[in-house]
Amino acid sequence: MAKDYYKVLGVSRNADEKAVRSAFRRLAREYHPDLNPDDKEAERKFKEINEANEVLSDADKRAKYDRYGDNWMHADRIRERSGASASGGYTSYETTFDFDLSNLGDLLGGDLDDLFSASRRRARTRARMRSQHTDVAVSISLEEAFSGAARTATVAAANGESKRIEVTIPRAVDSGSRVHIALDDGTQVFFNISVLPHPRFTREGDNLFAELSLPFEDAVLGGEAEFRSLKGRIVVTIPPNSASGRRIRIAGHGMPARGAADEYGDLYISVKPELPANLSDDERQLLAEFRRLRIENGKRAP
Repeated sequence: MAKDYYKVLGVSRNADEKAVRSAFRRLAREYHPDLNPDDKEAERKFKEINEANEVLSDADKRAKYDRYGDNWMHADRIRERSGASASGGYTSYETTFDFDLSNLGDLLGGDLDDLFSASRRRARTRARMRSQHTDVAVSISLEEAFSGAARTATVAAANGESKRIEVTIPRAVDSGSRVHIALDDGTQVFFNISVLPHPRFTREGDNLFAELSLPFEDAVLGGEAEFRSLKGRIVVTIPPNSASGRRIRIAGHGMPARGAADEYGDLYISVKPELPANLSDDERQLLAEFRRLRIENGKRAP
């Protein structure tokens, strides 16, 4: 049965990259194997979600999938055989490929018996490759995605024996990333990465977002506050009159950029002033005087 990757992620066919990424993250959290132990259906669904995201989040793969459906992986070969012109145009066929068999040999420029023989050989090769393909779901923390990590897993090799392998997960990976290892016997192992939700940070690409609680007087008067980013302790300067939700940008304290050794995204901190508790009599008097002055100066209604 043909797979509808858009239906798997619950997005429309014209959904943009952000919508695809958002749908994937939501579903990945819902069906993650760590949150659904011993649930084979959740494990199957998680793999299906990863597969759909891998295709729809990649512009080139998505374009091929939109045109050729389940045959998108063979798009280049199909284009060659369908007589692609030098200008890049090619004849359009339905993705079911229900051609008239009487013209099939002429269409592909070869003897029909040879064609069927080659087709059978390719089918056997694909079946053999599928038998040597192993997917492993791996969950890592945001800190591990920031610095890189290592995992070990036991997989079934092509000869049926179990083999224990270790994989190095590079930094900057995100949910949906895949790490590929080819074993000596031809077994292809794909580690499907899922980054677990973090209690303090949310992530969008290379940027991180967090909240910073601070005394309301610091939000009004300005000041400094300590904060621990993934890089370490930093001191954040709070501008005066920082209302709740005001966002402060800390350059270079986000996630490492992919493929760049010394580049990082940014950290955005939202100010969250806290109301004081357990006020002393002196503090109450000062606040009462503050209110009186505001009213007297016409800056608030009595």
